Amino acid sequence: MSRFPGTRDAAIRRRGPELDVAIVGGGMVGAAAALALARAGFATTLIEARAPAPWRIEDEVDLRVVGLAPSAIGLLDELGVWTSIRQARVGPYAHMHVWDAGSGAAIDFDAAASGQAELGCIVENNLVQSMLWRALEAAGVERRCPAEVSGFEVREDRITLDLHPGRSPRAGDAPGVGGDQEQKHRPRAGSYDERVDGSVSARLLVAADGAASPLRAMAGIGTRGRDYHQRGVVAHVRTERPHANTAWQRFLPTGPLALLPLADGRCSIVWSLPEDEATRVLALDDAAFCDAVGVASDFRLGRVIETSTRAAFPLQLKLAERYDAERFVLLGDAAHAVHPLAGQGVNLGLRDVIELRDTLVTARDQGRDIAAPHVLRRYARRRRSADTLDALGFDALARIYAWQAPPLVAARGLGVRLLDRLTPLKQRLGDHAAGR
Repeated sequence: MSRFPGTRDAAIRRRGPELDVAIVGGGMVGAAAALALARAGFATTLIEARAPAPWRIEDEVDLRVVGLAPSAIGLLDELGVWTSIRQARVGPYAHMHVWDAGSGAAIDFDAAASGQAELGCIVENNLVQSMLWRALEAAGVERRCPAEVSGFEVREDRITLDLHPGRSPRAGDAPGVGGDQEQKHRPRAGSYDERVDGSVSARLLVAADGAASPLRAMAGIGTRGRDYHQRGVVAHVRTERPHANTAWQRFLPTGPLALLPLADGRCSIVWSLPEDEATRVLALDDAAFCDAVGVASDFRLGRVIETSTRAAFPLQLKLAERYDAERFVLLGDAAHAVHPLAGQGVNLGLRDVIELRDTLVTARDQGRDIAAPHVLRRYARRRRSADTLDALGFDALARIYAWQAPPLVAARGLGVRLLDRLTPLKQRLGDHAAGR
């Protein structure tokens, strides 16, 4: 028996586990995992400190957006939520143009080259999360919200979580920007399960509680990586020329600037900058900010004529040293936080969901304990290997594009031009990004 902080003895621990899976963290990845496992026939509960505010068409486009790859869209479609998301507000893109400010070299990706209609879609985080939460009740997922985990105890056939009420939002709370754990709001009375005190037991605990993951720390799992000492500045801008359903990205010495197509004709920008420069840019008035984005984008879409409010989030590389412990696995940003330059963070998390669901279904169908060590090791080995390769690849790109010495810039430019001409290799890169 393993004990973790905050546990307490209870008669319920002498009975069988109440549930198959308890998932902590109700962001996009955690909610998708809860829905996927429930649809696969597992008794599932979702534990979240703050419920998401319902998405509304009349609200301004959320600053937090994600570029969903075909593999992620396929999962959401399988879960029965993609049609609602698509009909609400998405920005599909069929082309991607990436160019280097230092060498002028560029590479283009086109959906038609692989026989696809789209490379992906830009979607608001809270739209995806809201549609997933809407589907949870129909799938029989018990939502314990607002609730937080104060500790857990592992026994032979179960893991028992101690719960206490989650935090209520304070007046003036600003929306967050980033990974699985977005800003949440108090649920409406009667909307969710109010049994937030006491204990819940399950065969398996899934931690999808974000890059800072308190549960990862409770389980004694360390991380490695680095702080980029940068922030990602985000805003929505309107440009003179249309975005042409294209994702644009320019690599600058200070970091990449992405202009991502929104459904309303604007572009969502993600601009990676050193911390001091990010602070300076955030302090600019609207006109000066628009000018700065125009210069940084080389006026590829003409002048920037309008901007929304701005926000920023810290950039870091953080990889969990392992993805599993006794009756415990990590999922999404709790397992891997990556540089946003490739826009793959949430896509990697949703691939974790697919792998976990398939692994648990196989174990159940073979009559095995779904949380047996060899079962969880299989999931952990496959996803940690894939996630680590991707994360280190993104990190290598960030380092390569930070080169400023003329010979290195010239070599980088030559490599990009060669890659753009090597169609089979470029196609393999595109297929990998799409999750195929």
